Amino acid sequence: MTALLPLLSGLGTGLALIVAIGVQNAYLLRLAVTAPVRVVAAAVAVCAVSDAVLIVAGVLGVGVVVERFPVALVVVRFVGAAFLVVYGVLAARRAFLPTGEAMAVEQDAADDGVVVPATAAPAGRAEEEPPGRSSTPAVATRTASAARAVPTLGAAVATMLVFTWANPHVYLDTLVFLGSVANQQGVDDRWWWTVGAVAASCLWFGALGFGGRLLRPLFAKPLTWRVFDGLVAVVMLSFGVALAVGA
Repeated sequence: MTALLPLLSGLGTGLALIVAIGVQNAYLLRLAVTAPVRVVAAAVAVCAVSDAVLIVAGVLGVGVVVERFPVALVVVRFVGAAFLVVYGVLAARRAFLPTGEAMAVEQDAADDGVVVPATAAPAGRAEEEPPGRSSTPAVATRTASAARAVPTLGAAVATMLVFTWANPHVYLDTLVFLGSVANQQGVDDRWWWTVGAVAASCLWFGALGFGGRLLRPLFAKPLTWRVFDGLVAVVMLSFGVALAVGA
C-alpha cells in the first residue's frame, strides 16, 4: 500500500503531461493508420524509451545541469522550431493536395480483413476494355501511391527522434518538472513515483500507436486525411512558431 500511492501519483502526473494534442501524438497517430506494425512498434519504443531515459535522468538530478546551461536549450529550440515549421508546411500542402494515403490505408485494411468502402468503376468499362490491359495501369498507380504513403522504418524512427529530442519542452517537462516532483516524494517513494511516470508513457504511446489502427476504415476516406493533415499543420506550425519566439 505504501508503494501503491506514489506509483499511482506518478502515473497520473505522467498521463496529465503527455495526454494532449502534441507533435509526438499527431505523428504517431499517422504512423498507426499508415505504417506496418513493426514501424509503429519502433515508433512507440522510441517515445516510451526516450521518456523513460529523460524521467530517470531528471530524478538523478540532470535537470539541474539543464537549468545551468540555457544556451543548449536555445539551440535545441531553434532546431526544433525549424523542423516543426517545415513539417507543418508539408502537412498543409497534403491537406490542399492529397496524396495516396487513403489508398494505402484502404489496401492495408483489406489485407487485415477490414471491410472498407470500395470506389465504384464506371458502368460498362469492364466490357469495353480488353482483358489483361485495363487493370494494369490502375494497379500500378495504386501500388505506387501506396508505396509513397507508407513511411519506412528508418524514416519513421528518425522523424520521431527529432520530434522527441529537438523539443526543448520535453526537457523542461521531464528533466526539470517530473524530476523535481519525483524528488519531493522522499528517498523511499521517489522511485515508485518514477515507475508510475514511466508506465504512463508506455501505456499512452502503446494505446495510441496500436489502438490507432482501429481508425483505418475511417482514414480510408480522402476527406479524413485532408481534415487530419489540416489539424496537423495547425499543431505543427503553432508549436514551431511558439518555439521560435520562445513561448
